[in-house]
Amino acid sequence: MINHRRSTSVDAYVGRRLKQRREDLELSQEKLSELLGLSFQQVQKYERGLNRVGASRLFQLCGILNVEPSFFFDGLTAERAEGVAESQSDATTLSTASLLAAPGALELLADYARLKSAGQRKKVLELIKILADDV
Repeated sequence: MINHRRSTSVDAYVGRRLKQRREDLELSQEKLSELLGLSFQQVQKYERGLNRVGASRLFQLCGILNVEPSFFFDGLTAERAEGVAESQSDATTLSTASLLAAPGALELLADYARLKSAGQRKKVLELIKILADDV
């Protein structure tokens, strides 16, 4: 039997946005789970994108975290339906959601943002391009 309720890259993106906002507010997983009436393990599963966040839970999170529902989807673009024509550049461009869903992406981005020197940032980008070409 096919499980149509599996989590997707969108769920992972929403989870990362949830974690980002929780950390911005310096709110622990335990405290957030208390406010939601859940176990902290469930909050972890949401943040990792392992479990989907339902609409009513998302609405509850918006109230607790003081954000609009759109906050969780900022940066995402709707996927095209099959058969809809798209340009070559659209087909080859990675979405923000898929980029941020990569393991370690947020940590890498946070560390990169802490670099003060433009020269250091340039060297990091060069190193990443070299390593990516080796794959």
